[in-house]
Amino acid sequence: MAKHALLSASSAYRWLNCTPSARLTEHMEDTQSVYATEGTLAHELAELELKYQLKLIDKTTYSKQLQMFKSHALYSEEMPEEVEKYVNFVFEQFMEAQSHTADALIFLEQELDFSRWVPEGFGTGDCIIIADGTMEVIDLKYGKGVEVSAENNPQMMLYALGALEEYGFIYDINSVRMTIAQPRLNNFSTWETSVDNLLAWAEGELKEKAQAAWEGAGEFVAGDWCMFCKIKATCKARAKAMLAIADSYQQRGPHLLTIEEIAEILHKAEEIQSWAKDIQEYALEQARDYGVKFPGWKLVEGRSNRKYTDEDEVATVLINEGFTEEEIYIKKLKSITDMEKTLGKKRFNTLLKDFIIKPPGKPTLVVESDKRPEINSVEAEFDL
Repeated sequence: MAKHALLSASSAYRWLNCTPSARLTEHMEDTQSVYATEGTLAHELAELELKYQLKLIDKTTYSKQLQMFKSHALYSEEMPEEVEKYVNFVFEQFMEAQSHTADALIFLEQELDFSRWVPEGFGTGDCIIIADGTMEVIDLKYGKGVEVSAENNPQMMLYALGALEEYGFIYDINSVRMTIAQPRLNNFSTWETSVDNLLAWAEGELKEKAQAAWEGAGEFVAGDWCMFCKIKATCKARAKAMLAIADSYQQRGPHLLTIEEIAEILHKAEEIQSWAKDIQEYALEQARDYGVKFPGWKLVEGRSNRKYTDEDEVATVLINEGFTEEEIYIKKLKSITDMEKTLGKKRFNTLLKDFIIKPPGKPTLVVESDKRPEINSVEAEFDL
């Protein structure tokens, strides 16, 4: 059975900002989503591909293990193509390290211990490259939900600390480079800092907050780190923070919101919607699976659509009655996404690239830091 750290690197963003949350949720059951299982499979495939490229395993071993991956229910044509982006990046970084340090080292899927600063703290580093003066830590994130930055990323900084503890004696390391690789989002975010700065953070903020988290001390604080918290639906601190947003505008003079106030609310709208959805899903689960009664609410059967019990039997009956296939079937091409999965990206592009268009998307408001160019809403024409 895999070990799980109370103060894990992957949850560091949460327990560093909301220190009591780790202890409060430690005995709650972990649920493994299909996305997490898919991510684990992608990590294992990436490790296999890198081992083969680095000549750590022979072709026979590689081929046998690859066949096992292909038999997995979550393996898809997309996975090796996306994993290849990560593998190529790692290999290029290692070749670069070897170009100026002939005996540069690379380690894959290494357990890293950072308990010097975090009680019983450990995690797994996907890739560590060590060369004279610089150590690089690379983390693969296979999901395609949220783009993640490596800058001041506590998970990466903990991995870097663990890597320094394990391998820092090999070379005189002055700086640490940290990269988050999200191939499905084409995001390879890199941040570099000095070992002195990293250790200053570890001995100061990290050590203090980790100890508080270990003891279950401190204040509950809501923020975007609540996303993966096990009590995100029932946490009063989060509820208080969300409701306070609306309450704050009751004290501000005129009855109508100003342009500036609407802009403020837009920054919080997604977070408020997420909170409301979390509560709704939690309440439904409790009512449906555990018989919990919420005052003023009841569990009912939702709307549903009619469907055939057996489409083949329906077709047989109708054809026997003299109907033609053209009358009872609808012929339709697969969607672009499904077709791409069927053909594979390379063949899809070769055969169908000239038949694909991408119309302008509908206007949407985003924060100014978004990478997309601003449009002129007066001049632009949209099919609404």
